[in-house]
Amino acid sequence: MRDVTGRWWRSGRGGTRAGSRGPARRAACGLAAALLALQAALTGCSALSGDDGGRDRALQGALDRWAAALRDRDENAFLAAVDPAADAYRAEQRRVFANLAAVPLAAWDYRLVRTGGFAPERGDGGGRRVAAEAELRYRLAGYDGVPVTTRTRLTLVERGGRWYVAAETAPRGGGQLWQQGPVTVVRGERSLVLGVGQDRERLRALADLADKAVPAVGAAWHAGPREWPGRVVVEMPASLERMAALLDSPVSNYRGIAAVTTGEAGGTGAAAPADRIIVNPEAYGVLGEFGRRIVLTHETAHVATRARTTKATPLWLSEGFADWAAYRGTGRTARQAAPELARAAAAGALPRELPGDPDFGFAGEAGKLARAYEEGWLACRLIAERWSEEKLVAFYRAVGAHGHRDGAVETALRNVLGISPAEFTERWRTYVTEQLGSG
Repeated sequence: MRDVTGRWWRSGRGGTRAGSRGPARRAACGLAAALLALQAALTGCSALSGDDGGRDRALQGALDRWAAALRDRDENAFLAAVDPAADAYRAEQRRVFANLAAVPLAAWDYRLVRTGGFAPERGDGGGRRVAAEAELRYRLAGYDGVPVTTRTRLTLVERGGRWYVAAETAPRGGGQLWQQGPVTVVRGERSLVLGVGQDRERLRALADLADKAVPAVGAAWHAGPREWPGRVVVEMPASLERMAALLDSPVSNYRGIAAVTTGEAGGTGAAAPADRIIVNPEAYGVLGEFGRRIVLTHETAHVATRARTTKATPLWLSEGFADWAAYRGTGRTARQAAPELARAAAAGALPRELPGDPDFGFAGEAGKLARAYEEGWLACRLIAERWSEEKLVAFYRAVGAHGHRDGAVETALRNVLGISPAEFTERWRTYVTEQLGSG
């Protein structure tokens, strides 16, 4: 399951204050609908079976040559794999090849997944045309423990007994940064920043803050190198619109959101998942130094905890922990970091229970959303202060290891903290009152 976690900021009395939005977890029904749509687009497609006279091996061979040429940075060989009659697509692929010039690739491979029925190719002396679905797997050198995997729809044509790639359509889930323009790469000590349409100085400043966020999160999370190697990949597209295109979502979903993190929930079980922090250049640009620091540390915490964040983890815990890691050691008081909840407390409207996942949705009143994040943060802060930081980390891991949502929090509260859900909720409500007052 693909997670998208975001953080939004706005200005209020007394300066800039923080809130968050996300993760926007794509529901299983949405994924199923996307797969059905993909199958419909590939009318007559079937999963690969047998060698069927070698046709599937021939198609896979064409994709292998195409991928090898890109890995070898051989432009002539790369373009030789593209249909010579597809002028517009060849020009597009020439730009993509150039856009990738600075991107440090450790791997780039295609795997043919599904093919459609063959149709005659007009005017080529008996050639054929086929629709296919392929899986692109790539890794960034020194940063990705496992490949990033994405599906793409291709059209291949046969000319003179040889197969060529003639067209490509990105599936639901967004494209890649290098499809938007030449990628500028800045390497930090613990970060790799990729930008399109951004000057190098801005990307360098982003890398510097990311380099500070990594050890801050490492001190809070205590992960082993297999779980999280202590480095992040950050992408900054040219605009909010380009950010939304990468995420294949409406622009309105990310207006005012400074950054999001994408990755596979729960990881692979073999190595750290390949997450990306994607920065909104517009919302991020209006923040001060402290706000940028909090945003990047919050998102880095999601990268670090991704392998231990599962469907059993409630959003109040995943978002609360990310905020706790971000604010940890900053000296900010509860009133400074939780202004919306402080206002509610002053009005005598203290929360009665921990926020549910729906309270973290993109839609709805912004103040309510901010309070949900602040409530989650204070719950994690309570555990760190009244039990210990080590207990907070152990609690987070225990919840994620439960496997499913039912009973996950209850079991971890009992086994790790030695307390019932009702007792914890009461202690949390008392803690909120102590920290923020009741008016």
